[in-house]
Amino acid sequence: MTTNTTDIKYLKGVGEKKAECFKKLGIDTVGALLRFFPRTYEDWSNPVKAYDCQMDSTVCIKAKIVTPITEQKVRANMTIYKFAISDGSGEVFVTIFNNKFLASRLHFGSEYLFYGKLTGGNWARQMSSPEISEVSSGGIRPIYRAVRGLPSKTIERIVKNALVANIGEDPIPEEIRAKHKLCDLRFAIENIHFPRSYDALKRARERLVFEELFIFQTAFMLIKERNKKETEYIITNNCKDEFLKQLPFSLTSAQNRVIDECLADMTNGRLMNRLVQGDVGSGKTAVAAALCFIAARNGYQAALMAPTEILAVQHYKTLSGLLEPLGISCGLLTGSTSKKEKKEISFTVSSGETSVLIGTHALLSDNVEFKNLALVITDEQHRFGVAQRARLSEKGQSVHTLVMSATPIPRTLGLVIYGDLDVSIIDEYPKGRQQIESFCVTGKLRQRVYNYIKKHLDEGRQGYIVCPLVEESETADIASAVEYCERLKTKDFKNYTVDILHGKQTAKQKDEVMGRFNKGELQLLVCTTVVEVGIDVPNATIMVIENAERFGLSQLHQLRGRIGRGEHKSSCILISDIEDGKTKERLDVIKNNTDGFKIADEDLRLRGPGDFLGNRQHGLPRFNIADIYSDLSVLKTAGDEARNLISNNFNLNDDKYKALRLEIAELYKKL
Repeated sequence: MTTNTTDIKYLKGVGEKKAECFKKLGIDTVGALLRFFPRTYEDWSNPVKAYDCQMDSTVCIKAKIVTPITEQKVRANMTIYKFAISDGSGEVFVTIFNNKFLASRLHFGSEYLFYGKLTGGNWARQMSSPEISEVSSGGIRPIYRAVRGLPSKTIERIVKNALVANIGEDPIPEEIRAKHKLCDLRFAIENIHFPRSYDALKRARERLVFEELFIFQTAFMLIKERNKKETEYIITNNCKDEFLKQLPFSLTSAQNRVIDECLADMTNGRLMNRLVQGDVGSGKTAVAAALCFIAARNGYQAALMAPTEILAVQHYKTLSGLLEPLGISCGLLTGSTSKKEKKEISFTVSSGETSVLIGTHALLSDNVEFKNLALVITDEQHRFGVAQRARLSEKGQSVHTLVMSATPIPRTLGLVIYGDLDVSIIDEYPKGRQQIESFCVTGKLRQRVYNYIKKHLDEGRQGYIVCPLVEESETADIASAVEYCERLKTKDFKNYTVDILHGKQTAKQKDEVMGRFNKGELQLLVCTTVVEVGIDVPNATIMVIENAERFGLSQLHQLRGRIGRGEHKSSCILISDIEDGKTKERLDVIKNNTDGFKIADEDLRLRGPGDFLGNRQHGLPRFNIADIYSDLSVLKTAGDEARNLISNNFNLNDDKYKALRLEIAELYKKL
């Protein structure tokens, strides 16, 4: 937003009622309105001849009214007004519905601009309910995203009033604007809303895209620089080898490399702020376990936060299984932990008796106090924001931070999401991981798919059928999944053990179902995306994903990663009845690729960054005008300038950076 923080209700033409409508669009100040950019434009600047353009096209015509305007009441609450216009190429018959005010302002013999869809044939052309304006009001007109009570035309009129107000100081330093030949702030704001020409619109957009990406990256680089402070939590006893000797398996060279990169940070007296990114099954948890062990052996505590209870429990089982035999005490804290257990855990954590605490958002509770927290780990980082990560880190004083993600993020997007972190990548699979064959079929083959599942189950294996669930709150989808499971139990799989797992079940119910599945008592698990991460059942070798088109590619890859974890060959079948070209192209990416990073790149290319991350993504603000994929070159250039600026002016204390500081402060509120 610009620095004009005047409440929108005080702007001419707004008032209390319209201010409430503006709030639905996320606009509460004049500055926010000026950064509410048009979603598209109508070109009224170059009228065409009515009989020179294609039928059924939307055009702008400059023509005279050549017949009197007739009024006809066709039924109750419906009055139509008809007349003919001519631009010299021929007549066009115009119809206006229920708009007496507009009809009364039009005059026989006068010339106007008519903007609308041209229909009919060579013998007679028509326009139904066109927009009509004075000839003097032509040009490139903005079209805004509207809400009930606030149509685009009203927003357009109010934006004109806002442009009279103070736009504020330019947040891009003058030397950077000059270097990249960027227009000034007022020119950009005026021409993004009311372009003088398409060239002016292009210049305005280029400048505003640069500004948005520049501010974002400057903000993250400030965080990164401020995180490069000294810490008292220095690892002096590098006991990595002691831990590795006790492991029942060998680490890959990639896992070893990443542990060493983390330890290099933790032993030099500076804070570690690092992202560990690795594909499904690459072994990030073993890296986390090693670092927790080393922190504990040095007399410190560690905390690991996961986004779901299932994943937190899975981590607890893994870490406690590896660490407790070595004398490292572990605790588990989730939303469903009983009050009595929470009290006990709080005591053992505050006293230092518990060295490693694993849990969900419950770790952020004020009741959780550590004695000497030195290492904070967050898993599936894309589901947590910068602010949440910071809240956990604030449980200690200058603690080392490690974030892990099994969702491969393209480097392009990583620059934005993880701009405040150093990055390590685990690019190697542990031995024994199976390649998974994938197929795409329509629902017509569902019976054959069921028979294929039975073949796996009859061989002693287990399987998943995943039902689409966009958000855990969607009760209708839950009901649908439950109904589907019951149908399988009583019909197609009546001779097999089948049950369901979904996000609305209690922790006890989830544990009971997963316990049976882990023990092999359940052969087939019908589930929602709660199995996306954290489920590790090596005997599961078959997965069917219903309505696969409803999932993102990276999510499909995550789901598929639940199989292929044992010694047996595994198969994933995507079922979709949507046969358009784009859907086929997306699902073919999954069918033909097993590399999560390649899939992520394709997912970003096909869907764009907003849809790529999904509704659960936090920490990435909604850009007003920049598009990370199409504006990749600008992202890089703006990043270079942000890096140079922070390296030379770390605190941005100079008065000439005042506007930039204000924009960064506003951005921090959204992270």
